[in-house]
Amino acid sequence: MSRKLIFSVLVFVIPCLPFFLPSLSLAGEPIRIGVYLPMTGPVAAFGQMEWAGIQAAHQMRPTVLGRQVELVLVDEKSDRIEAANAVSRLLKKEKVQAIIGSATSSNTMAGAALSEKAKIPMVSPTATLPLVTQNKKYVFRVCFIDSFQGEAAARFAYQSLRARRVVVIVDRAQDYCVGLASYFKRAFTHLGGKVVSMVYCQTGDQDFSAQLTSILASQPDLLYLPNYYAEDALIARQARELNLNVPILSADGAQAPELIKIGGKAVEGLYLLAHFAPEGAATPLAKEFMKFFKKTRREETSGFHALGADAYFVLLDAIKRAGRTDGDAIRTALASTSEFGGVSGTIKIGPDGNAVKSAVILQVRGGQFKYLTIVRPW
Repeated sequence: MSRKLIFSVLVFVIPCLPFFLPSLSLAGEPIRIGVYLPMTGPVAAFGQMEWAGIQAAHQMRPTVLGRQVELVLVDEKSDRIEAANAVSRLLKKEKVQAIIGSATSSNTMAGAALSEKAKIPMVSPTATLPLVTQNKKYVFRVCFIDSFQGEAAARFAYQSLRARRVVVIVDRAQDYCVGLASYFKRAFTHLGGKVVSMVYCQTGDQDFSAQLTSILASQPDLLYLPNYYAEDALIARQARELNLNVPILSADGAQAPELIKIGGKAVEGLYLLAHFAPEGAATPLAKEFMKFFKKTRREETSGFHALGADAYFVLLDAIKRAGRTDGDAIRTALASTSEFGGVSGTIKIGPDGNAVKSAVILQVRGGQFKYLTIVRPW
């Protein structure tokens, strides 16, 4: 090659290096996904299970677009203010390209406003309150929503359990619980049943004797407890101590091993709606994940493990289909998710950010959650 030709090439290349180098550098950089979950606090069991599912999914699929995926976890401590702080840190300090979180509806909403403003997509594994995605373009979920769950619970109570007189005990401190109770009451009443009493408790309460004593005279044939596992377990124990031995129906927030550990024999026979049961898992990814999870974690896959994994897998699928990592591209891909064969079932997500999918009915028997049936969207 002549000196003149070499000089000509250098004259062309050197001015262009500032344009080439960033893209070359970007191609080798990891894709950073932020995760904010309650790793401590009253609902830490949810966060710990979801994080285990996310980690296992990451081990199975550690790359996308030829780049490594890096997870950045921040503990939101089961607190709304801490949840907002966690998302702020992920956006401003950690510079993440997408976010997974949180486990509960209230704390997801606390962080969602920040994610929406920054135009960084967020996928919640288990925030079921409809308000979570309302008027949001960048907030999504892989779980069903409470309007569906409340109606499904009402149908199961009325048609399968033959309940006609129900008492609802609801945690007024949680948006999820209040909303779910409202959906259940409306649907149950429409079917011809009667909510004879709706009484309230608060996250962290230990003594429910006043509420339970007040409802004894109403002679319910079912207790509906749309709360988290700790409160439901204690309510069940104290109800049995007062000889209130009617069936108990709960919701997805009760599906944690702690429900059985705290409730003991009092929660035997308890029914609940849930997102996942190994017996009903049929997709290839579900079978692959459950096998991998048991091998690496030495435990069976729970609903929160499955949904944590699905949040990761759905997000990764969206990034792959987007072909790049800017927020708008990922958001568009998430909103067009269709017939994705996830761990918890087939998932379809629309522009409203909500997943359309089935639920399962479980019952506590022999100290374990046992699969009864599946409830499909109608």
